[in-house]
Amino acid sequence: MKSLKEEFLEILSNYQGILHKVNLIYFRNKPDREDNLQEIIYQLWKSFPKLQNKNSIGSWIYAVSINTSISRLKKESWIEYREKLPESIDKFDLIEKLSFSETSRRLLQAIYNLNEIDKSIMLLYLEEKSYDEIAEILGISKSNVGVRINRAKEALKQNLSHER
Repeated sequence: MKSLKEEFLEILSNYQGILHKVNLIYFRNKPDREDNLQEIIYQLWKSFPKLQNKNSIGSWIYAVSINTSISRLKKESWIEYREKLPESIDKFDLIEKLSFSETSRRLLQAIYNLNEIDKSIMLLYLEEKSYDEIAEILGISKSNVGVRINRAKEALKQNLSHER
């Protein structure tokens, strides 16, 4: 039988992509992502023993990651955002090594301009989560999810059309 620590580390290993995606949506530079990643892992570890439903681990990780990121943004309003994604890629930064197409970079830049909740909603929507799952993760109603997705899509469309 696995220890609590072994079980947690296995889950963390299996779901680490979620942590990196949430970080990429909320934090533009590597030091901020690294700090936030540590905080997310800490918050996950603190709440892991109380996790009731082991069948919804992905939803739990999204919820903790998003809430931790939003809390950090609110608490540390001194974080400065760059106007554009960095042109040069730090060879040791895995996230920035990802080969984004120009369209993906433009979409990511447009998502950065959304408010915190809409960023979360669009991340989950792009991950093909159902409205019910998004509502559960974010603690809002299913109808609110639908309205926010439509508004966010419209904002993204406008942002991307102005960029051309």
